[in-house]
Amino acid sequence: MSRAVVLPGYGAADVLVVSDVEVPEPGDGQIRLRVRAAGVGPTDLEIRRGALQQAFPLTFPAVLGFEAAGVVDAVGPGVTGVRAGDEVAALLPRLGGYGEYVLASIWAPKPAAVGWADAAALPASAEAAVGIVRQTGVTAGDTVLVLGGGGSVGLIAVQLAVAAGARVLSVVGARDERLTAEIGAEPIRYDRGLAAQVGAPVDVLLDAAGHGLAEAVTLVEHPERAITLAGHTAGVRFSAPTPDRAPDALDVTLALLASGDLRLRDRREFPLDDAADAHAALEGGLRAKVVLLS
Repeated sequence: MSRAVVLPGYGAADVLVVSDVEVPEPGDGQIRLRVRAAGVGPTDLEIRRGALQQAFPLTFPAVLGFEAAGVVDAVGPGVTGVRAGDEVAALLPRLGGYGEYVLASIWAPKPAAVGWADAAALPASAEAAVGIVRQTGVTAGDTVLVLGGGGSVGLIAVQLAVAAGARVLSVVGARDERLTAEIGAEPIRYDRGLAAQVGAPVDVLLDAAGHGLAEAVTLVEHPERAITLAGHTAGVRFSAPTPDRAPDALDVTLALLASGDLRLRDRREFPLDDAADAHAALEGGLRAKVVLLS
């Protein structure tokens, strides 16, 4: 047996409880991780509340968590290129990260220079950010407008677009203006009117937040180069999390993180046993990426 944070049914943050669960056995193409850190994202909170039952149907008791980093403990049939003892970061489409052990089918080696908490904070945000930058074909000379540039996904997308040679306008709150400038982008404030600040039409719109999308899409010269992660809204193309959107996103971003060429947003760490407190803190307005340490 092992320990995990279990969701026995939909509810408030305090519905999460620590419980004994069976240690899972890896199947074809899977590895088993002894989890060292697990990321907590906003989607986890929505799933826990029961707001995403169609997109993420659960069988209770369930274990949340799309992101984990840990040591490979066992490998299943057909797995090559990794062995027990390797350190990896993993994206978990079937959840399960809030536990001592988890099965993964999408992973990348964790560089020694990347800590456990950073590795666990990266997978879902990296996949989304790399995906939308590629889907819109950001290239040198483009002017790119990013909504939610201070969030976990937006911050990575901004840096990828800057690295591609684009001029990047990042829509952020006051607290993120300095960081935005430090990573080579131009801060645009949500509270000062997008059109007045942006001026001329932009080539690409990357929406990582959903706020201000209706106004922002009017600023894009070619609407087919506008994309959102916030669902089908304002007539903007929705980027769905499909396996082929950015299959190498973890490899790409872990390498950038190890070299110091990628910055992540502020992080807050909680012990695994305090997952309910972590959810409550996020719902109470905590502005940080939350990671559970086990």
